[in-house]
Amino acid sequence: MKKLRWQIVVVIVALVAIGVILVSQQPASILPGVIPAPVIEPAQGGVYTEGLVGEFGRLNPVMDYYDTPDRSVDRLLYSGLIRFDGRGQPYGDLAETWGISQDEKIYNFSIRSNAVWHDGQPVTSADVIFTIDLLRDENTPIPADLKDFWNQVEVEALDDKTLQFRLPEPFAPFLDYLTFGVLPQHIWEETAPEAMIDSPLNLKPVGSGPYQFDTLLVEDGKITGVQLAAFKDYYSQAPFIDQFVFKYYPDEAAVLAAYENGDVLGVGQIDRTELPAMLEDANLGVYTGRQPRLGLVYMNLDAPDLPFFQDAGLRRALLMGINRQRIIDRQLQSQGFVADGPIMPGTWAYYDSIEHLTYDPEQALSAIKEAGYTIPAEGGGVRVKEGVQFEFELAYPDQEPYTSIAQSIAADWSQLGVKADLKPVPYETLLTDYLEPGTYQAALVDLNLGRTPDPDPYPFWHQAQITGGQNYAHWDDRQASEYLEQARVEVDQAERLKRYKNFQVRFTSQMPALPLYYLVGSYGIDRSVQGVRVGALFDPSDRFNDVTNWYLATTRTAQQSDGN
Repeated sequence: MKKLRWQIVVVIVALVAIGVILVSQQPASILPGVIPAPVIEPAQGGVYTEGLVGEFGRLNPVMDYYDTPDRSVDRLLYSGLIRFDGRGQPYGDLAETWGISQDEKIYNFSIRSNAVWHDGQPVTSADVIFTIDLLRDENTPIPADLKDFWNQVEVEALDDKTLQFRLPEPFAPFLDYLTFGVLPQHIWEETAPEAMIDSPLNLKPVGSGPYQFDTLLVEDGKITGVQLAAFKDYYSQAPFIDQFVFKYYPDEAAVLAAYENGDVLGVGQIDRTELPAMLEDANLGVYTGRQPRLGLVYMNLDAPDLPFFQDAGLRRALLMGINRQRIIDRQLQSQGFVADGPIMPGTWAYYDSIEHLTYDPEQALSAIKEAGYTIPAEGGGVRVKEGVQFEFELAYPDQEPYTSIAQSIAADWSQLGVKADLKPVPYETLLTDYLEPGTYQAALVDLNLGRTPDPDPYPFWHQAQITGGQNYAHWDDRQASEYLEQARVEVDQAERLKRYKNFQVRFTSQMPALPLYYLVGSYGIDRSVQGVRVGALFDPSDRFNDVTNWYLATTRTAQQSDGN
């Protein structure tokens, strides 16, 4: 009993102490005479000005495919049926809901009932169909394969706010193609497609996005900027910032100077050479997003006189012999990250548990020796097996940073007794005279997967793409091709993920090309602008994905006291 009573006393003392602590930690709002701290929240107001590198063209989403500055402005003016988040997941923009038929060939979309054009007219199914008809037209300046795609898709308006797409066969990446900016039929229907490119309507656009056209900025008869105003009837969250102004400059240095002079608050694109200066400015926030631009070394697996390229173990050894992080740090000024495969990390389809080959020259050298390549007695520094030297030509674009990257790779390989004979060529020539005809031995390239949040590696690695396609490595692997075939027609994302996991495991085990790095894009925005978030940049204009959350003005509200 004495022990029990002592325990009770201990418990009572402990409870009293806990009570004192809890009282001392009560919210200030319930203590008499104490004024609660205000909560700072975003408010309407302010003008944000961003500098763009380039010149004004025309504000028309059907015409901006090859014009990055125009796409940046159009992203705020126009809406698409679908948008993608930073993980490559689709979400509705104009589309409120959508459904897919059991055979995965029919898609029905419902347009938001409150979606209206900047002139107050409702956005309808007819507007979407009108825009698609333009994408099919031979006069529209978009890639031929994109026109061919839309010419195979049937689209029908079921009513003013519902439309149906019918595909000739299941195609899981279809949603990728629905991000195009929709044009208002009632504005453009009297303009022939061939006359659209020079139409004055491009200078006074009407869209349905979060910002509407206000005015053009003109100096000495030249358009130097565009001023937009927040669209108060936007179907989703209205923007906090009242005015969004774009100004055009000839290069990144001029944009940086404009920021330093207080003419702009944002730098639309930061070149690697300008990044150090940007980082030194304490008032400038630098935002970085992953880009689907994969730097890699292609090896011609179909070249009979290069037997070492047909050995997966030696291909892996070549990758382990490259100091990729050093390339990123030095040649790319840290504007990239090491790539392990053909699907970008951070996206829904990426499999993080694939094998990550690191820089290991000792292991690489051991693999080369085990394969029978030795330094000949007379020397020379290049390994030989059965009279075949471990030597090949490495073609690369004759510009920086590729020249420095190629030199770094060749220097790393020379330490293994592998000789890469460097061949600088113009980038277009590298594609047309080397990769497409398959006449190259090895090639350093950037594979730009932009505007395609869906990974769909099929065009680059499937067997069927060896002839006349983009499988420039000539990787003839049936197992990998089956995974890609299945993933391309399977709409269920969980099932697709299984196929892509298997594909990535197969890729890293065979290493048909040597992945080096993924690039990142950087943008500078003054720290007075808050609420900025930058995710993956499948297109540079994706930096505006969350633009309606940006704010300059704030308001103070009294802190609530949990109902007391």
